[in-house]
Parts: sequence; structure tokens; C-alpha cells
Amino acid sequence: MIGKITIGKDFYGVLVYNEKKVNGGIGYVIDSNIEHSTAVNMTQEFNLIRQLRPGLGNAVFHVSLNLPYSDQLDDKEFASLGCDYLMKMGFDNNQFIMYRHTDTEHEHIHIVANRVRYSGRITNDSNIKRRSRKVLNDLERNYGLTQISIKACAKKSLDHKEIEKTLRTGGLPIKLILQERIGLAISRATDTTEFVKLLQELSISPRFNISKTTGRVSGISFNYQGIVYKGSTLGKNFSWNSIVKQIDYEQTRDRSVILSTNGKERGTDKIGEGNHNGTVKVEPRNNRTAKGTENSAQQSKSYVGEIKGNGVVEPLLDEAEWNPFKLELKDDINKKKSKRKKKRKGLGL
Repeated sequence: MIGKITIGKDFYGVLVYNEKKVNGGIGYVIDSNIEHSTAVNMTQEFNLIRQLRPGLGNAVFHVSLNLPYSDQLDDKEFASLGCDYLMKMGFDNNQFIMYRHTDTEHEHIHIVANRVRYSGRITNDSNIKRRSRKVLNDLERNYGLTQISIKACAKKSLDHKEIEKTLRTGGLPIKLILQERIGLAISRATDTTEFVKLLQELSISPRFNISKTTGRVSGISFNYQGIVYKGSTLGKNFSWNSIVKQIDYEQTRDRSVILSTNGKERGTDKIGEGNHNGTVKVEPRNNRTAKGTENSAQQSKSYVGEIKGNGVVEPLLDEAEWNPFKLELKDDINKKKSKRKKKRKGLGL
């Protein structure tokens, strides 16, 4: 269930919006503790209590509670859920009116409430969206609804497109699945090898971003069902800089497992052969060379794919081959060139 909250100044505008739905036959009132009348009359009734706190600018609380497509509630159940939501949010002694709209495929209600209580006290709006998410988590369990939980521990919330997709499909967003499973792997892993193993057991393929100049891991992304998220777009706990603080990582020791993991994820490492004596068997698929940026803080574009605005990474159509031994081969060639130059200088050539 998704809750969208607006705190505003004008009761009339939000009441007109909901009354247009009623007049158009695509909305109706399912509960209220004020008289259902015209938008003008209801605004006047709200403002009578609002006058108890004339200095309060944002007195209007407006929330829509949206169910996934897979969930249904009848009017009585939805009204009960709406009242439970108001009580848990601190609107237990406030004016309110609750509308149900029928103009979308997913079921949803709108609640308009007065932040000024009948006693003259004001219902607190501090951290209201975070508190709302916790309340909705409880209500999802209590009413047997699909749970779309977003924990606040350094996890990034769903964006608008992800919310719309969740409501449309009724399934859990991939971002939340990744956050849950990667967090589990981090908490259980003692070192890099175990971290990679746990991710693969959870059907997640990690991709390590390796600097071309230093060979250090500069970032990580995660592939789940063909959708790739950069670690940083999932939340600060899922960036590589944060992960290495929670597991035992050592650059030289873990280099082979990281290269092998990248090789397997890219399809260049033979299945089942992986890492033998610290080496990776590579099967080149073509003669093309990977082209990427020289920025050590970013992954080669041909490697991670095209980065979308919401942090999702999708594979490019024309994807170049990536060789995990490119850095070692380059170092060997440079060393040989350096030796030849020194030999020529010694011979006076």
C-alpha cells in the first residue's frame, strides 16, 4: 500500500477536487465526522475549528491510500483501515472526510483532515512521511494486504515510476528485493568470497567496477532477473565504500575472486571452471575491444550498460567484449617495452 501525503493551507481546493469526482460518478464518501455538503459549506465547517489556531498556516492534511492491483477491500473494510490510519497518525480527535475513488484500476481512498484538533491542539507533522510508512506496514499485516515495506536504514525509497509499476503489477519492486537480499548477504558474509557466494545463492549477480589505472574496485552493481542497479542507487549501505567496511576485503587477496565473478557474470568464464590456481579461463566471444572512460570512479559504459535516470542500468544493444586480464596483459606489455628501451640505451642505439 502506498500513501501519498500533502500538507496544505486551503481546505476548499482539496474538497473541490474530491467533490468533482463525486459529481462525476467516480467517487463517493465512505466515512466522515463532518456533514457532507458542498465544498463551500464543508470548508466553513473545517475553518470553524481552524480558528482555534489562527496562526497555523498549513492546517490541511490530505492523504491518498493506494492498494496494489492484487488487493481488494470493500467500503466497510476500507473505511475501517482509513480510521485506523488516522488514529495511528495522531488524528484521533480531528475533523475528517473520507472519499473512495473509482477512476483507476487500483483501489484507493482520499482522506481530508484538519490538523487542528477539537481541543485546539495541533497534530504534529514532524517526519510525517516516515511515520506514515511505518503505520502502513502495520496496517498491511493487520488487513492481510501485500506488504511493500521500505525500511529507513539508509535505503533509498521508490521513485514515482517504481511506485506506479508496483501498483500496476501488484508485485514487489526489484529495488526492495535487492535491498532485502543484499542486506542479508552483507550481514552474514565474513569476507568477499562468502559475500559473492551468498549473493549468487540469492539469484543476484554482482558486477565489480575495476579501475583501469590502479586495479582497485571503485564500485559495484547488482544484476537480478536482467535488471541491474548500481549499489549507490539502492542506498548508502549498498555502495562499495560502505560494503567493504562491513566485510573483510583485501585487494590483492580478493583480486582473483573478483575477476572470476566478473568473468562469470559477463559470460567470459567457463561455467564450472571459474578460478583454478588463482587464474580465470577466458573464452573471447569476438575480437572487439572494450571502450570505456578513463575515469576510475566510474564503470566502463560498454561494461555496465546504459544508466537510466532512476539508477537502473540496462544492457547496451551493441555490447563490446570485456577481458578480465586486460590490466595484467597491459602491465606485462609495458614492462617488456621498458626493458627493450633500457637495452637499446645500453647499446647506444
